[in-house]
Amino acid sequence: MGKPASVDQYIKRAPAFAQPILRHLRRLVHQAAPGIEETIKWQMPFFMAHGRNVCGMAAFNAHCAFVIVGGTRVFGAKRPSPAGGKKAMGQFGRITRRADLPSDRVLIGYLRKCVALNRAAAR
Repeated sequence: MGKPASVDQYIKRAPAFAQPILRHLRRLVHQAAPGIEETIKWQMPFFMAHGRNVCGMAAFNAHCAFVIVGGTRVFGAKRPSPAGGKKAMGQFGRITRRADLPSDRVLIGYLRKCVALNRAAAR
């Protein structure tokens, strides 16, 4: 099928169960950081602010993954627990439904913190 040319194309090609999860995550990213840049890196959607990665998402055959860049600078000492204890790429484990994600408020807070860190690093 080749490399996806856009985030829209990536989502359209994702398994049916993953599409609403990916659209939800994308909406949250844009809500947290209006004007954030979308790109495809490593054949997955990534979102960038101030020239640096903020987060990325991926869909696999049976789960999705979401990674917020920044580690302890974003999450502090208390990292998120993987969904259902099932580890996968990213901090949130194997995401098979929206209920596997933290609340929208929590995710938006993480994303805003990462964007702020990127802004400070760009100065």
